[in-house]
Amino acid sequence: MHFISQELEEYIEQHSEKEPELLAALNKETYQKILLPRMLSGHFQGRVLSMLSKLIRPVNILEIGTYTGYSALCLCEGMQENSMLHTIDIKEELFDFQRKYFDKSSWGNQIVQHLGEAIDIIPTLNLKFDLVFIDADKENYINYFELIVPKMNKGGIILSDNVLWSGKILDPLQPNDLSTKVLMEYNLLLKNDPRVETVLLPIRDGLTVSRIL
Repeated sequence: MHFISQELEEYIEQHSEKEPELLAALNKETYQKILLPRMLSGHFQGRVLSMLSKLIRPVNILEIGTYTGYSALCLCEGMQENSMLHTIDIKEELFDFQRKYFDKSSWGNQIVQHLGEAIDIIPTLNLKFDLVFIDADKENYINYFELIVPKMNKGGIILSDNVLWSGKILDPLQPNDLSTKVLMEYNLLLKNDPRVETVLLPIRDGLTVSRIL
């Protein structure tokens, strides 16, 4: 869903930082070869993720939902020299595609891929994170949040994608629409949870920035 006009979106991209060549190639190949290419973060949101990461200067990053690796590479742009990014996805068929682009980047040896259910993998990560990007199955957003908060450094940032869900969060809730129901509950949780302060940005399909207090 476009919350602003296509012309305005194009203007925004034209007046934001240029998409790096490697990411442009990844973008193109994703659209050529991979199902549901709309899931890709894309130029504008990618530059937002990059800018936030550069401002945060994270040591450890966690990404839940790798897809083809575009957002992971954007988040890597702000990492410190000895930083690591851990990214989790359930799609085994995308593992080698992700690794191809990770290894073409400057951060190949700083990116750890985890294959499986994030609910199972997150508890095994004995790390404190400065930056987390949640962009996997929406029905588990609250579960992810509860697993992540204890693993965050004070002042750390949790980014949550697709929180406007194509505007469905404003529509009458359908009885069988669990994803929308959970996202509505999740948005309220982020607003009211005393452990975080939150701002919801109308970027693409909605991006929430939550800071650990």
